[in-house]
Amino acid sequence: MLAAFICCVLVLPFAAGAQNGYGVNDTITTQAVIYNGDTLEAKTLENVFLLSTLSEAQMSERAKYNRLRNAVYVTYPYARRAGWVMNDINDKLATVLKKEDRKKYIHSREAELKKEFTTPLTNLSVYQGKVLMKLINRETGNNCYEIIKEYKGGFNARLYQTVAFFFSSNLKQSYDPVKDDALIEKFVREVQRMHGYQDTKKSMVKLGSPG
Repeated sequence: MLAAFICCVLVLPFAAGAQNGYGVNDTITTQAVIYNGDTLEAKTLENVFLLSTLSEAQMSERAKYNRLRNAVYVTYPYARRAGWVMNDINDKLATVLKKEDRKKYIHSREAELKKEFTTPLTNLSVYQGKVLMKLINRETGNNCYEIIKEYKGGFNARLYQTVAFFFSSNLKQSYDPVKDDALIEKFVREVQRMHGYQDTKKSMVKLGSPG
């Protein structure tokens, strides 16, 4: 009888706990989610950090990427302003027929360009200058050789082209936003979004955009 009594004392609390669906020491509170009608335990895992060392080739490509991006960020505002002035000059010249009047008008606007751009442009590197020529082509639809030839004459254009050659550049370079200059175009779009710029009518025609 005594043994039976001891068994009842030991077993009854566990039996009661089993009837209630939980025991004294076997219940853990946890978060849960309901997925497709099933209640599943939810846990937040610790962050896992993966570190890797770039190869020399990858570091070189990243350096080229950052160099080009920086050049576009530096030169696009100049290209945009210069493009606006040049497009305005071209529009005005379309209505000026006399050669003397054209030369006089070009000379007056040339002084304006020199005053505004001489100091900042002389601080550009050769590489940034190449990118600037690309961007001027983008903004005006004309390459720098054509612009110089129009404003300063064919001899001066050939002279500047020769100088550009010694700097491993080319005044006649075109702008291809789809293939060759797709990365430059990407960075231009970044700058435009950052500063609220919009493409001019000339650049939209050049890029094949609607408008």
